[in-house]
Amino acid sequence: MTAVALGMPEIPVRRRKSRQVQVGSVPVGGDAPVSVQSMTTTVTADVNATLQQIAELTAAGCEIVRVAVPSSDDAEALPEIAKKSAIPVIADIHFQPRYVFAAIDAGCAAVRVNPGNIRKFDDKVAEIARAAGDARVPIRIGVNAGSLDKRLLEKHGKATPEALVESALWECSLFEEHGFTDLKISVKHHDPLVMIDAYRLLARRCEYPLHLGVTEAGPRFQGTVKSSVAFGVLLAEGIGDTIRVSLSAPPVEEVKVGAQILESLGLRPRRLEIVSCPSCGRAQVDVYRLAERVTAAFEGFPVPLRVAVMGCVVNGPGEAREADLGVSSGNGKGQIFVKGEVVRTVPESQIVETLLEEALRRWPPE
Repeated sequence: MTAVALGMPEIPVRRRKSRQVQVGSVPVGGDAPVSVQSMTTTVTADVNATLQQIAELTAAGCEIVRVAVPSSDDAEALPEIAKKSAIPVIADIHFQPRYVFAAIDAGCAAVRVNPGNIRKFDDKVAEIARAAGDARVPIRIGVNAGSLDKRLLEKHGKATPEALVESALWECSLFEEHGFTDLKISVKHHDPLVMIDAYRLLARRCEYPLHLGVTEAGPRFQGTVKSSVAFGVLLAEGIGDTIRVSLSAPPVEEVKVGAQILESLGLRPRRLEIVSCPSCGRAQVDVYRLAERVTAAFEGFPVPLRVAVMGCVVNGPGEAREADLGVSSGNGKGQIFVKGEVVRTVPESQIVETLLEEALRRWPPE
């Protein structure tokens, strides 16, 4: 199948130099591509439901998945989930250090620990480092503003960027004392500006790979905006090796947003891109509905395409020239463009099917 060049100028991002860790089959850090993660919302002990959601996330483009392990039943489910998942599984551990060992024994690709939430964590670092090192399982030090160690809250007064970074690097130093450096770090905050400052500071002070996240980002719209702003700033500066968009929405939506952020920054090959006008008084077609119908029709198209959906003749022809396919609508008709040339004029009711027909004819699936 011939790939379609989307015609956008490539502005290379100079990535921060970081160490690389291997999360199952996915390298994180170094010169590896920025990967997209999400987290299941099922009860992990429900193996079938969890594996079903992991399959849905995988189909959406998720490359690494995290599962919560708050109970012994969840820990007991890990071996089957880790074995049957098509993508690497990370166990998310809070409160009970014994579940860290269970996750390592279960064959999880990595373990996330929250130092502020694990009782007597510092006392267990030597044992965890030994077990993880023997199994070659990386550890993510996941610091969250909402669960920062009380000692650091007292010192800094609140979850400042400095407090978040101090927590992460302190815990890393404990592992380093035992010769374990297969680490990656996150310092998440719900405020994008605090989060950005924290990661900038962290990036200057260590070479560990960084997992980006705006924690508790909010509902779909608000969380998408906050994550896009924070990730866009940091990734454009070369900071960040793997990302998780945290939304109060189905996790598949997190993956879609994360992938789109990377595509928009040129950090991942572009797939379908709909270029559609915002509509105005000149529009002679319902652009909103037409754009949605075109998006739905082309979802999952196996070749990356840029499709222009325009509501009038002012910008329509110009945008169509920059697109692989396009339509300029008006007076109940649509001019269909292919590579900037008008190939057909069809009734408005036939626009979507004609665009798809032209795409399949010119870029047939293998």
